[in-house]
Amino acid sequence: MNTENNNDGISHLIAKEVNSTDKIYKPDFSQKTGRELLAFYLQTKFKQVLAYDKKAKNPLIKGIKPDFISRFMKRLINNPQKRILIGITGESASGKSSICSEISNMITRLNQPVSIVKTDNYFKDISDLIKKYGSFDALRDNGYDIDSPQNFQLDILKQDLESLANGEDIRIPRYLLNGTGVSVPHSMPIKSNKVIIVEGIATMYNPIQDIFDVKIYVETDLDVRKKRFIERAVKMRNQDPENAQKHWEYVLKTGQEYVIPARANMDIILNGDSSLPYFSQILEYIHTITNNFESV
Repeated sequence: MNTENNNDGISHLIAKEVNSTDKIYKPDFSQKTGRELLAFYLQTKFKQVLAYDKKAKNPLIKGIKPDFISRFMKRLINNPQKRILIGITGESASGKSSICSEISNMITRLNQPVSIVKTDNYFKDISDLIKKYGSFDALRDNGYDIDSPQNFQLDILKQDLESLANGEDIRIPRYLLNGTGVSVPHSMPIKSNKVIIVEGIATMYNPIQDIFDVKIYVETDLDVRKKRFIERAVKMRNQDPENAQKHWEYVLKTGQEYVIPARANMDIILNGDSSLPYFSQILEYIHTITNNFESV
């Protein structure tokens, strides 16, 4: 992908928007009519973003539900006080965490509070099983399906997300990534900020998927994912290459069984091979068009 050219193009759109003399007066968002005016304006601008992205050498957006923009705008008009929940899923090493971090970084830079919830912290405690079999890898090799929906505390995850959406601060479990399989309940404080991003393979498991205002699926080339996965396992998690390969084969199988079926229900399909700086620029443009109004 020609990242520089794409970034230059988005920068041009941002500058054009900021310097434009053809602006609407800032609507009164406390009134429904003001929110309706903003929604109409944003739908037009978002379509411009989609049209621009289609021309990129390596587009960011691979697919979007035809009714998503109008449906999301209706949600903002009718229930503006409720927190915005964004769910991000995809197969292992697809780039979910990187995209989640980029959204968080951009929102933070724009002084908009954001909360991050990783569904991996909702794995059930399997420390007794690991002690029985001697190690996490031995447990996996004996057929234990760590990524199955039954191995997540989905009832607690659903309750926590509902609390966050309604403005309540919570404490979520913390699953230790040290091979012990220990889950510590009520361990990590999470604030109920205006934007809440939830990331992980369990994000779109039933009955969690219907909670989100925006459902995003990250899709990445298989060879790219494999390279990322093996390198991460060896360099960051101190696994030997043979075991890393075994675990890759496992997550490939579970991804096909548990994650890929959710793709059909996603609002947006993102290209995990696209440039993160380009993605960041698109987020900045969306922020610009959302906040660039003529003063009354």
